[in-house]
Amino acid sequence: MTTITRLFAMWAALLVAATFGAPAESQSQAPEAPPRAGDIAFSEYTLENGLTVILAPDAGSTAVAVNLWYNVGSRHERPGRSGFAHLFEHLMFQGSENVARGEHFQYVERAGGNLNASITEDRTNYFQTVPPERMNLALWLESDRMRSLQITEENMAREVEVVKEERRQRIDNSPYGTSNLQANFYAAYDSASCFAYAHSVIGSLEDLDAAELPDVQEFFDLYYAPNNATLTVVGAFDESQARELIDEYFSGIPGGSMPPEVRCEEPFSHLPVEMEVPDPNAQLPAVWVSYGTVERSHPDAPALQVLGQILGTGESSRLHQRLVRSEQAALQVFASSSPRLGPGVFQLIGIANQGVESDELLRLMDEEVERILEEGVTEEEVERARNQVRSSTVFGRQSVMGRAEALQTANHFFGTPEAVRTTVERIEGVSVDDVQRAAATYLSPENRAVIFTRPGSAQEDR
Repeated sequence: MTTITRLFAMWAALLVAATFGAPAESQSQAPEAPPRAGDIAFSEYTLENGLTVILAPDAGSTAVAVNLWYNVGSRHERPGRSGFAHLFEHLMFQGSENVARGEHFQYVERAGGNLNASITEDRTNYFQTVPPERMNLALWLESDRMRSLQITEENMAREVEVVKEERRQRIDNSPYGTSNLQANFYAAYDSASCFAYAHSVIGSLEDLDAAELPDVQEFFDLYYAPNNATLTVVGAFDESQARELIDEYFSGIPGGSMPPEVRCEEPFSHLPVEMEVPDPNAQLPAVWVSYGTVERSHPDAPALQVLGQILGTGESSRLHQRLVRSEQAALQVFASSSPRLGPGVFQLIGIANQGVESDELLRLMDEEVERILEEGVTEEEVERARNQVRSSTVFGRQSVMGRAEALQTANHFFGTPEAVRTTVERIEGVSVDDVQRAAATYLSPENRAVIFTRPGSAQEDR
């Protein structure tokens, strides 16, 4: 695999997940027998302090996933304080009252488990997969840091430097890194009306340098309370025992104040936007197109997902067949709907071949979009997309952690874990007409930000 191909795969994963940290599914134990798509038996209840609990015992499993989502991501940050949610993804492993710095990893790994965390614009998750007899350990570790995280000047200063170095490596000194931020955040959203999505998950160097301990402590107290969290346990455990342990470890943690609602009004009123991004780290021109769309729970979201697969997901997609195979104008090309808790984006990304300018790449992309607007898509293409969703759903739920993430995703983005049962059905209901209508509604030149990456020049640090 070439360096450009590896980088493109990384950007595609970032586009789909917008996540800093390893994907939860990749951290789980060996796959188990897959359930039917959408078929996860679970129970749900809420502790008096507001903690939502979802339990999905499965006698056929060989492990237990303990998965904790906090309703906090970069969308909850305010101007001048970007990067706080990402900072806490690191700080949460720096010790609590009964667990020293780094011991969270040691305890879980010595017990035969694995763990990690990840963050997006919309949520932060902390997760571990452990042997059934050590479920109590994972629950206790999560409760201890929720109750008594050690937020000190030393810990904060150290992790700020870690995050700053991560930004330098992943964004500032990485090919196309700044273009990616412009396409996903800075240019795609209006910062005046929707700062929530108009800044990056990783945060700016200036805001991280300006971070002060009282502000960081206040952020933790507001967003890392039980009433702002959902605990999901999936796998080989007895439900009555799990309820007893959860009550023992979590019920005594005080609930906090309700966080303020996130404002995001008219996020795309500034569009259209077109800009060039000089990039000394890039070797080839590139073009990034971001169309303003809808939230994940919107009725049009499934049709946009199908449109992304038809237009630019995989070698059979229209963009790949035209730009890569036929015209040989692009080294890589990709399209995807990226829905969020708030308004999302539909993106096209292309890396030009040698001798091809990004302007030409955009022209070819636009022609393929126009073909869909004028001619629509075929039933065969829609059915292929349905099959892809069906198979990915089943595959994603083969592991206990995959099922935990599916329940968390349904609860967070649709307001109820019951939505896990209709993942495939939402796609099954998409028609040929739905796809063409969605394309006509959102894929307009007046509703997009276009970023041209120009290689070989100094770039302005954001």
